[in-house]
Amino acid sequence: MSEDRQDLFRYVVEEFAEDYHEGEIDRREFVRRMGLLGGGAVGARALLTSLGIAGVTSAEVAQAMTAKPPVEAAAPKPVVDPADPTLKVEMLTWDARGFKQMAYLARPLDMAGAPGILVIHENRGLQPHIQDITRRLAKAGFIALAVDLMSKQGGTAKFTDTAQISSSLAQTPGEEHIANLLEGVKKLKEQKGVGKIGAIGFCFGGGLTWRLSTELPELVAAVPFYGPAPDLAKIPNIKATVLAFYGGNDTRINAGIPPLEAALKKAGTRYEVKIYEGANHAFNNDTGANYKKDAADDAWKRALAFFTTQLKA
Repeated sequence: MSEDRQDLFRYVVEEFAEDYHEGEIDRREFVRRMGLLGGGAVGARALLTSLGIAGVTSAEVAQAMTAKPPVEAAAPKPVVDPADPTLKVEMLTWDARGFKQMAYLARPLDMAGAPGILVIHENRGLQPHIQDITRRLAKAGFIALAVDLMSKQGGTAKFTDTAQISSSLAQTPGEEHIANLLEGVKKLKEQKGVGKIGAIGFCFGGGLTWRLSTELPELVAAVPFYGPAPDLAKIPNIKATVLAFYGGNDTRINAGIPPLEAALKKAGTRYEVKIYEGANHAFNNDTGANYKKDAADDAWKRALAFFTTQLKA
C-alpha cells in the first residue's frame, strides 16, 4: 500500500477505533468494520493488533462480518429545505476519468453570478447532511457543488451501509480523490456566473480540503473542518487563504496542528486556526453524536464571513 493511500486508510481505521472507545459503536460493529477495511479475518486481526486490541479470533471476525449493520438514526429536519423556492438544486452527472462523475449542485435563483464553493464530504459519502450544507452555502449567496467521491462505485446512494462507504473511500488512493475533486472544480467553473473558487470540507473531507489547497493554485479560500494535515513538504504550494476549525477534545487530529502551523508560518501562508474548547471531532455535524451547537454556529458564521471577504471582494 502506497504511503499516500496508507495515510487515508489509517485515518479511517483510527476513526472507527475512536467511535468504539467512545461508545458510539459496539464491539461487534467495530470488529465488522475492521473486517471490511482489512478484507477479512486476517486483515482485521492485523488492524486490531496495530490498535493494541488483542484476543480477537478469526471466528469472532467471521461472525461479526455476517451481522447486519446497525440501523442508522433518522436524519433531523434539514436547515434548508431541498424544495426551497429561492434555490435551484440538482444532481449533476458527467463523464470524466473513465466513469460517470456525480455531484450535488445548489445555487441561488436570484443571482446571475456568484463565487463557487466546492464542498467535500466526510468518509460517509455524499449524505443528506452534506447536501444540506451545500444548500446552506447557496442560501448565503454562493454557487456550491458537492462531489460524490463514491461515483466510481455507483454513488453514495447505492449503499445503505455507511461502513462500506468509509472502507471504500479509505482504500482509494488520495491522489485519485484529488483527481476527482479537480474534475468537480472544472464542473463548478462551468456553471453560469461562477467567480472565484473556494473549498470547504469536513473530517475526511477536511483533510482532502488541505490536500486540494496544495494542488490547486487557483483556489482562493479554503475552510477545512478538523481535517488531518497534508504532506507538509507541499505546504509552500498553497496560494489560498485558509481558515481551519478544530475541536479542543479532538486529540487524535490536534496532534498534527503544531507541525502544520510551523510549516504554514515558514511558507508565509495566510491562515487562521480556530480551536473550540470542549468540542470534539465532527462537532459541526448536526446529525451526529458529537454535534456541539455553540461551536458549530460560531464556526459557520466565521466560515461564511471568511468566504464573503475572500471570494466576493
